[in-house]
Amino acid sequence: MTKRFRLVGIGNAMVDVLSHCDDAFLTANGIEKGIMQLTDMARGVELYDRIGPATEMSGGSAANTIAGFAHLGGKAAYVGKVKDDQLGRIFAHDLRAQGVTYEVPLADRRHEHETGRCIILVTPDGERSMNTYLGVTEHLAPSDIDEATMADAEWIFLEGYRFDGPESHEAFAKAIAAAKGAGGKVALTLSDPFCIDRHHQAFARMIRDDVDMLFANRAEIMAMYDTDFDKALTAAAQQVDTVVCTESEHGVHIVSGGTRIHCPAVPTRVVDATGAGDLFAGAFLWGYVEGHDLETCGMMGNIAASEVISHLGARVEADLKARFRAFGLKI
Repeated sequence: MTKRFRLVGIGNAMVDVLSHCDDAFLTANGIEKGIMQLTDMARGVELYDRIGPATEMSGGSAANTIAGFAHLGGKAAYVGKVKDDQLGRIFAHDLRAQGVTYEVPLADRRHEHETGRCIILVTPDGERSMNTYLGVTEHLAPSDIDEATMADAEWIFLEGYRFDGPESHEAFAKAIAAAKGAGGKVALTLSDPFCIDRHHQAFARMIRDDVDMLFANRAEIMAMYDTDFDKALTAAAQQVDTVVCTESEHGVHIVSGGTRIHCPAVPTRVVDATGAGDLFAGAFLWGYVEGHDLETCGMMGNIAASEVISHLGARVEADLKARFRAFGLKI
C-alpha cells in the first residue's frame, strides 16, 4: 500500500536571524561558541538590538531537513507550531513554497508567546552560535499531532531539540505509536550535546525502544553514550538498525548490519555551517527511501551539506540532483 508521505518531520518551527560577528562579540555578550543556547524573549530582543545587519529566513532543524528532502522531489510533511503573526505566516509560506505539506493550525494571535526565532551568529571561520527563543513552538502539544498523517508516512523524522518542550515527549510518543502501528519507521537526530544532557534518559529510552535510524555528529554521539567515538558508534549500532554519524570535514560514518562505511567530506569553503547536518539528513533520507545503497546515501548527504555551508542560511540554493550527477552519482 502506497503511503501519502515518504517522510514527516516534527520539530521546532523557527525563523532564523543570521548575522556575522567576530569572536570578541561572542565573548562580550556571554555567548558560548558553536552551540545552541536557549534564551527568553527579553534576551532575544537584547541580542537582536546588538547584532549587525541580519538576514531573516525560515529555519528550524527538522524543517530544514524536510525542505531539503522536498527539494529533491520527496513527498513530505512537517509538524511544528508557529503563531498567527508576521514571522509565523512567513514560515508557513516558505515551507509550503518548497512543496511541503504544512497543516498545523497557527497559534492564536492572542497567544502570550510569539513565533520562535533563532539568532545565529556566524564567525569568520563559518562556525555558528545559536541563541534560540522557542516561543510558541515550545508549546507543540499531543493535540497538534495528527495520527492519520503519522500513519500515512513511510518514515517520521524527530528533532532532538524538540525534547525541550513541556509536552514534547507525549507528542513524540503519540506520533511514534501512530507511525509504527501502521508499519512506518522512526528516524531521530540528537541535535545538540547540551540537549542530550538535559534529557538523557528520555533520549536513551526512545533510542532503545523506537528508533530505526539515528543521526548524530561526533560530539553528540559521544555525549549520548559517554565514551570515545568508536565505542559510541558501536553502542549505538547495537540499539538501532542504522547509525549515521557526521564528523565535519572528516565526512560521515555509517554503521548498519555489522558493517561500517566511511564517506569522505566534499571540500568546501565554509561561509556558514548552519544547516549542514540538517541538509545532510534530508539528502541521506531521500536517497534511502529511493532505494540507494548506504554509501551513495552518505555521499548525497555530504554533497548537500557542502552546498548549504557554501552560503549564508540553511536552505538549498543550487540544484542538488544536478550536483549529485556532477559527482558521478546515478539517480
